[in-house]
Amino acid sequence: MKVPTMRASRRTLVLATLVLAAMFLVACQTGPESAGPVASGTEAASENRADADLVLRGGRVYTLAWGEPQRDGSPAPDAPHDDAGWRPDASAIAMRADRIVYVGDDAGVAPYVGDATSVIDLDGATVLPGFIDSHAHGSSYGLVLGRVSLLGVEDEAEAVARITAAARETPAGEWIVAWGFDEGKWSEHLPTKTLLDEKVPDHPVHAIGLHGFASWNNTRSLEAAGITGATKSPVGGRIVLDDHGEPTGMLLDNATDLYAEVLPAPTLDDRILGTRRALRSMADLGYVAIHDAGVGGEALAAYQDLAERGELSVRVYVMLAITDTATMEDWIARGPHTSSDGFLTVRSVKAYYDASLGARGARMLEAYADRPGHFGVSGSDYGFDRALAQRAMEAGFQIGIHAIGDAGNRETLDFLASVYEQAPSARDNRNRIEHAQIVHPDDQPRFAELDVIASMEPPHAVEDMAWAEDRIGERAAHGYAWRSLRQQGARLAFNSDLSGSDPNIFYGLHAAITRRNKAKQPPDGWFPEQALTPEEAIRAYTAWNAYAGFADAESGTIATGRWADLTIMDLDPFVVGSEDPGRLLDGTVLMTVVAGEPVYRHGETEPVPALYTNPLARDP
Repeated sequence: MKVPTMRASRRTLVLATLVLAAMFLVACQTGPESAGPVASGTEAASENRADADLVLRGGRVYTLAWGEPQRDGSPAPDAPHDDAGWRPDASAIAMRADRIVYVGDDAGVAPYVGDATSVIDLDGATVLPGFIDSHAHGSSYGLVLGRVSLLGVEDEAEAVARITAAARETPAGEWIVAWGFDEGKWSEHLPTKTLLDEKVPDHPVHAIGLHGFASWNNTRSLEAAGITGATKSPVGGRIVLDDHGEPTGMLLDNATDLYAEVLPAPTLDDRILGTRRALRSMADLGYVAIHDAGVGGEALAAYQDLAERGELSVRVYVMLAITDTATMEDWIARGPHTSSDGFLTVRSVKAYYDASLGARGARMLEAYADRPGHFGVSGSDYGFDRALAQRAMEAGFQIGIHAIGDAGNRETLDFLASVYEQAPSARDNRNRIEHAQIVHPDDQPRFAELDVIASMEPPHAVEDMAWAEDRIGERAAHGYAWRSLRQQGARLAFNSDLSGSDPNIFYGLHAAITRRNKAKQPPDGWFPEQALTPEEAIRAYTAWNAYAGFADAESGTIATGRWADLTIMDLDPFVVGSEDPGRLLDGTVLMTVVAGEPVYRHGETEPVPALYTNPLARDP
């Protein structure tokens, strides 16, 4: 598919094609109570007011410009909410260049409409501040799209069948790289190389787990990597051996890194193409920005190339991979940087403190319920570089530390506290714990005390519930604890962990509000006391994520002078999320506006093929 140069051609595309009333035929049931008379679109702008480039009117606009909800989720006194429920607080928006110049009713926007203004009548569609995915792997997502998908496979036989089908189309001897088997769900019955060897003997096969904490390989693949029964497992990883001391084909946690120098390396052009495709895919889903968690030098080069050419379709907040020490040293010397147009920011660092819960690598305070005596791995035993992390923080970089287990989270909080003692200014970096999955109640207040953001994934809760209680028993009640953390004053930031979970925003909102999976199970939600309100869930994907990326002065709220970054959808998530949240799963993004220009238009823009095409693919 040919992808147009984005910012170089956006205004041309807008002026040429944006007569989109037909696009919004699926309207909400009621119009905004706050909207005034609909302007005809023929009024001339006032003499003292320059014409807008783009005007949206006739919509249900929620600005989020009112006060923050209480810790129990109760709306602020000035919120557009009463006993009858939620109502929008505006109906029209005018944009000039990349900024919002007016927010209000339809009558008030009329003076901004001139001969060259593109006007879109929204016909009751809902407009929200643009959604942000605060923990994605965009730089690798495009590459994943080109791999054999194992999403949703139920067993080893089904996975091998997909790989075998790909092998028929691949010359003998060439690598077959697959991705997407659920290492957490499969951990009780890990596959081996046997069936792969039988069905795919002529290709080295390397299958990567859904969350990247396991890989599955055949004999040709192991031979190519030089892995034998005598190979020592790396720190924080395990080469699974059979009863004879030979590799089974499964590598867990840091052992997956043994393939880093073996697999065919993507070229810069491969990365640029994949990154462009990934960002377009996120725009299709309604996102105006992503935080890419764990960007190495080669991936950063692709982002920089696209930024220089004006081809970033959404804004990118880079979290540098701490494991790329050369790139880290370079940026510690430089310091944080944001491009003049705000499309590329390098201000954060991603580190790993422990491994995954599914593979029992997450560090726990008490042993795993289903593996007595096993506590997981963390810190230096998992390769966490304390000195480099501290140096990055002292240089002004935010740090986002992956921590899953209750011990992993406690030790990470201890580390951050120790850095603050030595470098008090590091406390201002809006530091984050990525996932914050299982947090002991004693440690929940420490997030607020230490000004640490809990960066979490609503889909993970409803995807992990099938096995999480088997792993850790009653401690699961302290997991994915959004409400408990909110009540303790913690800041939240929500995301998909793309490509680890479906980034569909309606799925994320549904999971956050109901604690149910895509099949709407369990009916009352999994530990429903941890659910959030619709307003909190929406803020966690918009305003709170803007704060997590130091963009809260520009994004997250629809207001005059801010970036014109908007998400338009066919249902009202405030109303639907309150009255019938299951309907959220039927929502559709109609338009994504970034820097004042539509980068996706439902029905007009060809969508980028996505991994999660089966709506039930990730159900446990």
